[in-house]
Amino acid sequence: MKDDILLNTREVAKFLDINEKMVYSLVSDKGLPATKVTGKWLFPRQLVEKWLENETINYPKEKYPLPPYHGLLIICGSNDILLDKAVSLYNTKQSDQVAVFGNMGSMGGIRALRNNLCHMASSHLMQKDEQDYNFEYAAEALGQMPAMVNFCHREQGLLLAKGNPRGINGIADLGASGITIVNRPQGTGTRLLLDAELQKAGINGNKIEGYTVECQRHLDVGLEILSGRADAGLGIRAVAGLLDLDFIPLRWERFDFIIRKDRFFDQGVQLFLGILRNPDFEKTVKGLSGYDLIDSGEIVFPQQ
Repeated sequence: MKDDILLNTREVAKFLDINEKMVYSLVSDKGLPATKVTGKWLFPRQLVEKWLENETINYPKEKYPLPPYHGLLIICGSNDILLDKAVSLYNTKQSDQVAVFGNMGSMGGIRALRNNLCHMASSHLMQKDEQDYNFEYAAEALGQMPAMVNFCHREQGLLLAKGNPRGINGIADLGASGITIVNRPQGTGTRLLLDAELQKAGINGNKIEGYTVECQRHLDVGLEILSGRADAGLGIRAVAGLLDLDFIPLRWERFDFIIRKDRFFDQGVQLFLGILRNPDFEKTVKGLSGYDLIDSGEIVFPQQ
C-alpha cells in the first residue's frame, strides 16, 4: 500500500483490530492521527503506523545491550550544525576518546536509545501542548523518564531564497499554486513541526509540490533553496545565516540530550556534557545565528 494512503474509520479499526467506536476514543484521548474532511474522519496510514510504534511500551529485553564504555561515545538523533561542531571539538580535545553521531532524526535517536544502540539521543520533539519538548516522547518510548540535559535553544522557521522572490509570508502561503518546498524525513522534529503547522493552516501537505522530497540535514534544505530547486523549506536560522537566505521565524525550540539514567555517569557522557561549559564551545556559536546557550549543560530532568 502507498505510504500516503488514507484510511476511513472502518479500515483503521480493522487495521488496529478494535471496535469502530474505540477509534474515536483514541483520536480524542490518545492522539491517534486523523483529519476531518466533509464530516468524515480520515487517517493517514503512515502516521497511524508511527503512532502505533510510539504507543508500544512492552519492549522485549535487548539481546545485545550496549557494552560498557570503552572510549567510544555514540550520539544518535536530530541533525544540528552546532552539534556537529561540538562533536568535532570533543574529538579535538579528547585524544583518547572518540565521539560519533548518527543522523536519524529525533524519533530515530530515541528508538536507538531504547534499543541500546547509543549513549545519548539528541531531540527537539514538540509536545501536543506546544509548550514543552521531549518528555512525553521519551517516557513513552523508554517506559520511564530518562535523564535530560539541554544542549541549546534554537530558532526554526521558513528558509527562502534571498529577496523572497515568491512573496512567501508564512506557512499558509506554502499551499499556493506553483510553490515548491523541500522537506525533512519522517520522524524528525522539524517534519513533525511542519505537519502541525500545515494542519493548523488547513493545508494537506501531500498536495504541496516537493512535500515528499526529503533532505537528511538542515543544510541540505538550504542548499536546495539556494540552487533554485525549491522555493521554501522548514529549517534552522543558522542555515539562513550561513547561506545568505531569507528567513521567516516560526518558533524557538528546546534541543536536548536524552540519556538513560544507568549510562548518565559513563565517562564519555560526562566528558561531552562537560565540554558544553568549556569557553571554546561557546566560541563555536559565534558566527552562527539562531542559537541561545543560556541553558546549555543544564539538567532538564530530573529537576534539581
